[in-house]
Amino acid sequence: MKLISWNVNGLRAVLRKNFLEYLAAEAPDILCLQEAKAGPNDVEQLWPATYTTYWNCAQKKGYSGTVIFSRTRPLNVTCGINMAEHDNEGRVLTAEYPDFFVVNVYVPNSKRELSRLPYRQQWDRDFLRYLKKLERRKPVIFCGDLNVAHTEIDLANPKANVRNHGFTIEERTGFGALIKAGFIDTFREFEKAGGHYTWWSPMSGARSRNVGWRIDYFLLSPALRPRLKHAFIRCDILGSDHCPVGIELADK
Repeated sequence: MKLISWNVNGLRAVLRKNFLEYLAAEAPDILCLQEAKAGPNDVEQLWPATYTTYWNCAQKKGYSGTVIFSRTRPLNVTCGINMAEHDNEGRVLTAEYPDFFVVNVYVPNSKRELSRLPYRQQWDRDFLRYLKKLERRKPVIFCGDLNVAHTEIDLANPKANVRNHGFTIEERTGFGALIKAGFIDTFREFEKAGGHYTWWSPMSGARSRNVGWRIDYFLLSPALRPRLKHAFIRCDILGSDHCPVGIELADK
């Protein structure tokens, strides 16, 4: 089973580029998109018949939003984390399957002046509680744009970004709490070195120089680690300032 996550930075924009070609070539079983910035009625597109689509749109049009494409119909799909203060931006979409939950998440950005950092810290705590509540029922896979580089090897210029959004101690501690709670950073199970990124600034040719950040992840419950065959970053796939990331799981 192949699962893919991609912050497309606007689904309508990426549809004008390579999205459908990429989807056909990659052929994931489950595709999680973040920052769709659109709802199903905003996109004049017939999706491949092999997929059913599920949407969680922000109340504010053209903002945030998550989408799941699934070859197999989930048992259940829910929007948000059942907390009103977090659930109006379309940031979480959860699909329940027989063996696990898949949680598609677009974590709030703390903003350049860190004006949203206190909210981000509360989000991190509440989202972890949500994940652990799900995990009491069955194992959890969660993926998406977590808007944080966890360690110094997860961005090209760590010293210059110590107090910048996405690399503050507070945000890194929030990610560390996920690890302490038992969730596994799947990419780091296979690759311990730096230089592997998922987001690049559109300024100054950062992508061509590979001056980037690894802020898009797949994490999973320890119970699923024996099934994890591979974790990867598709840095050659263009169309967004982020690239797709993915995992492959062995059948049960």
